[in-house]
Amino acid sequence: MSISEVLHGKGHQVVRVRTTDSVETAVRMLSDQRIGAVVVEDQWMRHAGVFSERDFVNAVAEHGAAALGLPVEKLMSAPVVTCRLNDSIDTALAAMTMARIRHLPVVDNGHLVGIVSIGDLVKHRLDEKALEANVLLDIARLHA
Repeated sequence: MSISEVLHGKGHQVVRVRTTDSVETAVRMLSDQRIGAVVVEDQWMRHAGVFSERDFVNAVAEHGAAALGLPVEKLMSAPVVTCRLNDSIDTALAAMTMARIRHLPVVDNGHLVGIVSIGDLVKHRLDEKALEANVLLDIARLHA
């Protein structure tokens, strides 16, 4: 199964903030959208980083409440690790594991077309395994 199929099921929406937006703005977006990360874009609308719940926790641990007033650019994870639409789920999971991240922006011809989380990928792998198990069970029943 490819990343394209994952996005087909979950959608292509990407929540974005600017590098100059405050951490408070980014955290409100995370909460309002019930998501774990936002893509951070620079003044030219290019993806410059990712700001996640983990980045916020680390920021509060280091800066306390003052972290809310800092620009996202100071605390985002960069450079951005991405995947492509035609990458397999296993390839994306491997990239996430190597980079120790939980969210992976998806690019196609240099354009941001979606974002996947480790939860999205695990869900699709589990669905795939359940389908395989059901097919094997049906085959076993036919031959019994």
